[in-house]
Amino acid sequence: MVSINIEIHNAYEVIKNGGIILYPTDTVWGIGCDASNEEAVAKIYALKQREESKSMICLMNGEKMMYHVFAKIPEVAWEILDHSERPTTLILDQPKNVAKNIIAEDNTLAIRIVKDPFCFKLMERMKRPLVSTSANISGNATPMNFKEISPEIIKGVDYVVNLHHDKVCKKPSAIIKLTLDCQVKVIRK
Repeated sequence: MVSINIEIHNAYEVIKNGGIILYPTDTVWGIGCDASNEEAVAKIYALKQREESKSMICLMNGEKMMYHVFAKIPEVAWEILDHSERPTTLILDQPKNVAKNIIAEDNTLAIRIVKDPFCFKLMERMKRPLVSTSANISGNATPMNFKEISPEIIKGVDYVVNLHHDKVCKKPSAIIKLTLDCQVKVIRK
């Protein structure tokens, strides 16, 4: 059996050297890197063949990390996160301390607080948010399990995490946009 601690160590070593990883999340398999490393983020855009104008999600492991990235967080954000029964992505205004190429053109950033032990502990070690984008070429279907990930993606990353290769995900996270002036817009239920 593979040790989660060994996988965290291996993924961390790749990420701290500017690499990109393929890893399981609370939802679908993701391609990720250090969210503050602009060059690593650019590698993900290139691998996915995705325009940099389409931003990606940042995973975080808690309140402290969120306040490191956002000076102001609407109170309703905490209420949504506390009452969500499934993984929920929030799009918030005016991020800081992350790579410019993951910030959307409207100066927002999509974030999700993780519960997955691998992701949580990896970010604890990194002390930074983790980029997460679905493990597919842009425009192709999102893989619901490891077997559906294309060889092109697997070969294109610097490390494939050896955990949960049999996990099947039925749906991605809900997405809710919250503005500092308290507007709420549900983008994906």
